[in-house]
Amino acid sequence: MHEQYGKEPLFETLGHTKQLGPIVRITPHELHVADPNFYTEIYAGPTRRRDKDPRLVRLAGQPTSMFATVDHGLHSSRRAILNNYFSKRSIAGLEDMIQGKVQKLVKRLNIACDQGTVVQLDAASSALTADIISEYAHGVSLDYLDDVNFNNEVADSILSLASVVHVLKFFPFLLDLSKFIPDKVLENLWSHAANILRLQKLVRAQADVALQNGGKVNGQATMFGALCDPSLPAQERTLDRLQDEGFSLIGGGTETTTGTLKVIMFHLLNEKALLRKLRKELEESPSGTWAELEKLPYMRGVMNEGLRLSGVITRLPRRAPDEALRYKQWTIPPNSLMSTSSHFVHTNSDLFPDPLVFDPERWIRAEAAGQRLEHMIVTFSKGSRQCMGNQ
Repeated sequence: MHEQYGKEPLFETLGHTKQLGPIVRITPHELHVADPNFYTEIYAGPTRRRDKDPRLVRLAGQPTSMFATVDHGLHSSRRAILNNYFSKRSIAGLEDMIQGKVQKLVKRLNIACDQGTVVQLDAASSALTADIISEYAHGVSLDYLDDVNFNNEVADSILSLASVVHVLKFFPFLLDLSKFIPDKVLENLWSHAANILRLQKLVRAQADVALQNGGKVNGQATMFGALCDPSLPAQERTLDRLQDEGFSLIGGGTETTTGTLKVIMFHLLNEKALLRKLRKELEESPSGTWAELEKLPYMRGVMNEGLRLSGVITRLPRRAPDEALRYKQWTIPPNSLMSTSSHFVHTNSDLFPDPLVFDPERWIRAEAAGQRLEHMIVTFSKGSRQCMGNQ
């Protein structure tokens, strides 16, 4: 398989599903189903148990975080703690804070425009998202937007981890071993370790402050408050647990959003006609509040295309411990590891004609035809384990 497929570009490799069929054993332990209609069977709702693959989630390095929780029941209880923080109502309450961060970025861009200097939009986007999620989750903004180069330890840490994840898949003991190596020695062995260690120490310090002050940081209520609620079992409100969840929230909330923003900005700047249409629609919006912006059809189309063409290509496998699943003529036994890459859904030409084209108007056409195309966006995954940031 590696000799035949491993050296080819990703998109050519995906094309081979026509010869291999929709269901393929892609590793000795995992089935991949390249059928969008089966997606919600694998990534099912809360009434159907779905466990994660322990070999995959351990690579995140935060073993007690919600993301790394293997068991369906334990994940549900951990998710319930933070559900209110990610409700649509709670997110709407952040509008003033978010607008303040956006205006700070706009000011930086205007200064750069006046001075004729180059701005790295990926770094600027990452700084924006990191400042927002850090203030909301931890009560303290990281203030990367104030840095002259938008230097960002969150982005550096995530990219550093991503650079070694393939090695850790084959040698997972290295992750455990690294915890026993003194920080200075680890930094000498791996230069990127410094970024990760600094961020971990920062999150741990904020978590410790929250534990000592009833969940508050600088007098402000934070997500740490929910995580250290006295009604929770003692093992669920330890410093290690808060650090793992805090690191996971800021890491997951920064680079995923940044990836979508980068895709959108590239296509708008690369195709000026798209940018002109979006600007025209935005100019007709009187107040620019989120409640108003989310109703704009072209704006929604731009956001949906950004979500469709971004997101992780990596599979997110699940197990169904209590049921056998039926796919066409095949029966998938209980506890089988199975997955569908979001890329297969988002580039399915039956759902999205010319799937690699950034076309915001496809969403307007679909709505006019009575098609609910938004249901086929799986950037946040689906089911009981979908990303909490889907609001």
